[in-house]
Amino acid sequence: MPAAVNVVLVKLGRGSRAIVGRLVRTPRKGSVVVIEFSDGMHEYVTTPVKRVLRVCGRDTFYIETANSRYRLELRGKVRELEGAQSG
Repeated sequence: MPAAVNVVLVKLGRGSRAIVGRLVRTPRKGSVVVIEFSDGMHEYVTTPVKRVLRVCGRDTFYIETANSRYRLELRGKVRELEGAQSG
């Protein structure tokens, strides 16, 4: 299991709010993104990922899912997302 990576996930568009927590599953095409809240009991789960884009030179990813678009900012170890697959 990978080391904990603290992230901020922001849904883009109207009524967006920041989801702060620990990344449980690396964003990959076809799978869901799972963010665990700090209480360790609740999770935020997206719909399946269609596309992952990384902003060059930054620890920011843009993720497009079946229904929404998100900005994912890393706050912890960066190496964990080096294997993120783009589509």
